[in-house]
Amino acid sequence: MGERQRPERRRGWATVAAALLLALLTAGHRLVPDGGAHLGSLLEAFLPWLGLGVPVLLAVALWRRSRTALLAVLVPALAWTAVFGGRLLPADTGPADLTVLQHNVDDGNADPEGTARALLGRHADLVALEELASGEAVYERVLAHDYPYRARSGTVGLWSRYPLTDARPVDIKPAAVHVYWKRGVRATVRTPQGEVAVYVAHLPSVRVHATGFAAAGRDESARRLAAVIDAEPIRRVILLGDLNSTLDDRGLAPLTSRLTPARSGFDFSWPAGLPLARIDQVLCRGAVPVSTRTLAATGSDHLPVEVRIRL
Repeated sequence: MGERQRPERRRGWATVAAALLLALLTAGHRLVPDGGAHLGSLLEAFLPWLGLGVPVLLAVALWRRSRTALLAVLVPALAWTAVFGGRLLPADTGPADLTVLQHNVDDGNADPEGTARALLGRHADLVALEELASGEAVYERVLAHDYPYRARSGTVGLWSRYPLTDARPVDIKPAAVHVYWKRGVRATVRTPQGEVAVYVAHLPSVRVHATGFAAAGRDESARRLAAVIDAEPIRRVILLGDLNSTLDDRGLAPLTSRLTPARSGFDFSWPAGLPLARIDQVLCRGAVPVSTRTLAATGSDHLPVEVRIRL
């Protein structure tokens, strides 16, 4: 009996080690050091996809005929379920006071009119857009009738069915950026339920290089934006934007620690052709994101995100 058990353990030890490592990375991703290469952030940007390792390890364990490995595969499966299982639950279908749309329309969008009309067809109360540089006039024209109130700064804008007051730019430009760069705007929306401070932001892009994950500028902008929101006197706050980061990424911690994110489902929004991550976000203070969903592709490289909010 002992002679038969030792070969089985030898057959499964590598799978057991891989399963435990996968579980550790899933549940203990905050333990992965960030450092100058931002490796922790890079892992967290695609964290849900670690779940694909479970069926791979299961197949290996079955192929190796190792009962020990089969049991070990349960560990990352349980870890993934503990972290992400809640997102698989049915969305809240309860009442909501606002419907908002968040969309990076892509400054290279070949069909801004079609994109604008697709957004118009959703009949949302608020529409937040980024990368408006090339199609600004089209969005202005198509949305003007249904959304008579607008706030704009640089390449970001907010369209509203309700009156806007106190609209102003928000400076979230990283210190290392020395060119024209306006990607933040704030306005007070006078809803039937009272005033809401609404922010629209587009944080800096991130890149993967041989030296690691270039995310310092994005993280700095997130900290700047969080400081502005901390000083916001209106109790209810909604932040909409392309934050170039997922809700699991520690780079967004200055915001996710202060605001409640719309987390139901995964709703990957980028890239539109094969969505791998949701980097288009809606976060709230003094309000509850009831449900979130991505919409059909437009001419952009992002998918629109629609969120229902209870005030």
